[in-house]
Amino acid sequence: MKVLVVGNGGREHTLAWTLLQSFNVDEVFCTPGNGGTATMSNCHNLALAVDDFAGIADAVKANQISLVVVGPEVPLSLGIVDYLRERNIAVFGPTKEGAQIESSKSWAKEIMTQANVPTAKSKTFTNAAAAKDYLRAQGAPIVVKADGLAAGKGVIVATTIEEAIAAVDLLRDNSGKLVIEEFLTGSEVSVLAVTDGKTIRPLSPAQDHKRIGEGDTGKNTGGMGAYSPVPLVTPELMTRIEQEILQPTLDILKQKKIDYCGVLYAGLMITPEGEPKVIEFNCRFGDPETQVVLPLLDTPLDEILLACVEQKLSQLPPIKTKAGSAVCIVAASGGYPDTYEKGKAIAGIAEATNKGAIVFHAGTKLEQEEILTDGGRVLGITAIGDDFEQAIASAYNAVESIQFERMYYRRDIGHKYKN
Repeated sequence: MKVLVVGNGGREHTLAWTLLQSFNVDEVFCTPGNGGTATMSNCHNLALAVDDFAGIADAVKANQISLVVVGPEVPLSLGIVDYLRERNIAVFGPTKEGAQIESSKSWAKEIMTQANVPTAKSKTFTNAAAAKDYLRAQGAPIVVKADGLAAGKGVIVATTIEEAIAAVDLLRDNSGKLVIEEFLTGSEVSVLAVTDGKTIRPLSPAQDHKRIGEGDTGKNTGGMGAYSPVPLVTPELMTRIEQEILQPTLDILKQKKIDYCGVLYAGLMITPEGEPKVIEFNCRFGDPETQVVLPLLDTPLDEILLACVEQKLSQLPPIKTKAGSAVCIVAASGGYPDTYEKGKAIAGIAEATNKGAIVFHAGTKLEQEEILTDGGRVLGITAIGDDFEQAIASAYNAVESIQFERMYYRRDIGHKYKN
């Protein structure tokens, strides 16, 4: 079987790598892919943008591809699934309507309210002055969110009213909408669940490290590292998450006749009282959570994706996860998440791999047989161990082999697992 993965980040490299571990997958195509997918055996990059729907459809037919897997939220929000389905192309991902669960935070809040899903109290604004008046009345800390897509950087947790008011002007998007939420405390957890629109099954929970600085300080990023599983999420808590959050949300989507096939990613806050509350929903695999969840997956990924696309997920045996722990450390360009330079030569990837790590490429490109930096988050170095201590030590040992000019990474990834 041939599979096409749409996207060019660390998530997409991980999807391609995992699919190639599957017995039934012979080749993977990536569009546009990155330096890692360009150099992986049985993987081919196609020079097509993620929003070139016609080009992607033509490539599927020309290469006799059986399944398309959409990685990023942007093409999902633009309707790539609708476009491909209209041409009888099998595709894993929600329709444009379903993708609103990520592309519009206010729409997602309406879904949560209708599903009686536990979440932070919130209010949506289209008027900046009214939003600022509301902030002054509520006080800080408080959370200000852009309504639309913002590449993981559309949320400001304001510790002062001045910071919150500034966030209103900074985050208002073209729709003019903002969502203002109460500030929740606790531990953040990501639960990535797959669904065929009728049945939903969670994968191993993960915990991301969003802030750029150690000790969870500084600006929000797309994610500086992750680990899985999450000891805090006991089997009992996972059952609650399924029964109180995932299934009710899917039920409401079904009631609205929204054909949702793909990933329903619940970004959760586990409160000090042990209560799970939804911070946000996403419509795709997380990044860098995918880099720790999929390497622990024991059930072949192609079987899971096809079961979803064919609406046969209920017939699939329980999804199995390998024993052990996985940790991913993101090596970023100096200056990220603000301005940074590209085109820096990367050394040491082979050495890191020889130490037992899996090096997933994110912001890289292959140019004249040399791997160069081509983004803010450059590499995700993943290690698997019998326990977290072993996985963390192995990951950092591998990171020490990687070198490029102004490389930056956090030295405390995984420290939360004891909490």
